[in-house]
Amino acid sequence: MTQRGYDKLVETLHFLKTTKREEISENMGRAIEDGDLRESAAYDEARMQQSENEARISELERQLERALIIEEDATGGAGLGAKVRVRDAKGKEHHFELVGTYEVDVLKGKISDASPIGKALAGRRAGEKVTVQLPKGSAEFEILSVDYQ
Repeated sequence: MTQRGYDKLVETLHFLKTTKREEISENMGRAIEDGDLRESAAYDEARMQQSENEARISELERQLERALIIEEDATGGAGLGAKVRVRDAKGKEHHFELVGTYEVDVLKGKISDASPIGKALAGRRAGEKVTVQLPKGSAEFEILSVDYQ
């Protein structure tokens, strides 16, 4: 996991333990004030939110306990934390950031180093070409740049 990914998990955990817990507590308090809890959809919803929040807190705590922070190092080519710009066979450019599995956000171009593209880019440098096996066949990319910023 990159330091940025670790820091984001710590930030999310803090939010869930403070702000989110307080919001849920306020929702439960309002539901209790409204009266009969046996038929209160608002109270049931607040309890469900509390359960989901506590489960997410536990999950994040386990991830942080097991986290191994990898130093970003440009000397070895593309690796965790690298922002890689590539061009496909059709001439279209793509931007990827190689991240650990807990940091993946495909819509933002953050792909796992364990994904097919991530594995193909690992250790590669600008100017090299890679072939990636994808579910619908293979794709070839030319690496245009590898940056750690």
